[in-house]
Amino acid sequence: MKDNPTILIVDDEEDILEFLEYNLKKEEFNVHVASSGRKAIEIAQKVTPDLIILDVMMPGIDGIETCKELRDIPKLKNTLIAFLTARNEDYSQIAGFDAGADDFINKPIKPRVLISRIKALLRRNNPLQQNQVFETESGLKIDRDKYLIELAGKEMTLPKKEFELLALLASKPGHVFTRDNILNSVWGAHVVVGDRTIDVHIRKLREKIGDEAIKTVKGVGYKFEQ
Repeated sequence: MKDNPTILIVDDEEDILEFLEYNLKKEEFNVHVASSGRKAIEIAQKVTPDLIILDVMMPGIDGIETCKELRDIPKLKNTLIAFLTARNEDYSQIAGFDAGADDFINKPIKPRVLISRIKALLRRNNPLQQNQVFETESGLKIDRDKYLIELAGKEMTLPKKEFELLALLASKPGHVFTRDNILNSVWGAHVVVGDRTIDVHIRKLREKIGDEAIKTVKGVGYKFEQ
């Protein structure tokens, strides 16, 4: 983790902003705050934060839409985004990950736990970044740096979690990845998601790259076939 990471906090509730800002500054983070999605996008483009902590429920554009717009900004492609939310429904998490989120932090949360989660996020070593471009025997080209895939000569952009899931499976053709492997590698050990989250992402990938590429190993997990 680099020294003094920059964190942008986005929430429309002033007391939450003050609480988070106070506790993060105590840990010597560089902290910026925004009370709306539009202001967050403006600030993020100026300061290029290492991490954005983003409330889901906000007036104007909500956290999901804000996240989508942030992910469309090239200079922010490596910025971590964690949703701060009291909502635990599967659909909310699926929508968040589809928008490009890296994690979910449920509120209320104790300061020490919050700091621990943030530090774990910032030092997360993503093994998917080791080889930036590779191609499978079936001709599927995966560019991890640009979050692009190329299939049959056609470039395609995938939502971040779909891309990371595909890159993980395709990195070891024929290898069976258990559901726990997938959850820890793609969503992180601290994120609580149900099996349905993986299944939804697998279904969407099959719709885009074909049913034959990803095989289900019943009761275990999934594997990528060349």
